[in-house]
Amino acid sequence: MERMQKSSSPDSSERGVDEFDRARAEEYALLATLLSRSPDSRLISGLARLKGDASPIGVAHAALGEAAGRATEDRVKREYFDLFTGVGGGSLSPYASHYLTGALYGRPLVRVRETFQALGIEKAAGQSEPEDHAAILCEIMAGLVGGGIAAPAGADRDFFAKHLAPWIRRFFVDLEHVETADFYARVGSLGRAFVDIEAEAFALSA
Repeated sequence: MERMQKSSSPDSSERGVDEFDRARAEEYALLATLLSRSPDSRLISGLARLKGDASPIGVAHAALGEAAGRATEDRVKREYFDLFTGVGGGSLSPYASHYLTGALYGRPLVRVRETFQALGIEKAAGQSEPEDHAAILCEIMAGLVGGGIAAPAGADRDFFAKHLAPWIRRFFVDLEHVETADFYARVGSLGRAFVDIEAEAFALSA
C-alpha cells in the first residue's frame, strides 16, 4: 500500500523482530491492504487458501478463506465501493475522527499527525487520504511491529493504545455486521478477533 513513508529520525532505534511479531505484522498488513482497496483476483485466490483452527483468530481466518473461495473480483469490488465509497459516501466511515467525534478531520486526526511527526513518518507523495483512516493506522502498526519503521521499543503498544484501541474494534464490529456484505463481513470478523488479541496481549504486558 505504502501510503506513508519514514523520514530520518535521530531518536529511532533498531530492534530485532521475532516470528511472533512477524506474524502480527502480517495480520496488520493484510488488514491495511483490504481496507485500502478491494483485492484483485490474485489476492483473492491467495486468501482462499487460508486455513484456520479452533482459536478465535483461526476461525476468522477460515471464514475469510471460505468467503474468498466463493468471491469474484467484481463482486468484492462492488462490496468495497458500497461500504467505503458509494455515491456521496459509503455505508461505513473508516476514520478515527468519525467514530470518536462524529465528524471527519477532528481532534483524533490532529493527534495522529502529531504522533507521525514525532516518529518521523510522513505521507507518501500523491496521497490525500486523512491519516486517521483505519487502513493507514494498520499500515503503521505493521511497520512498527515488523521493524519496517524504526522506533523505540514499545512504540507499537503506545500507538495502539492511543490511536486504535479507542475506536477500531467498533469499526470492525460494524463491518462484521453489514448484512449486504459477504467477503468484507469476514474481514470485519478477522479485524475484530485480531484487535481483541492485541488488546489482551498489551494489557498483560503493561
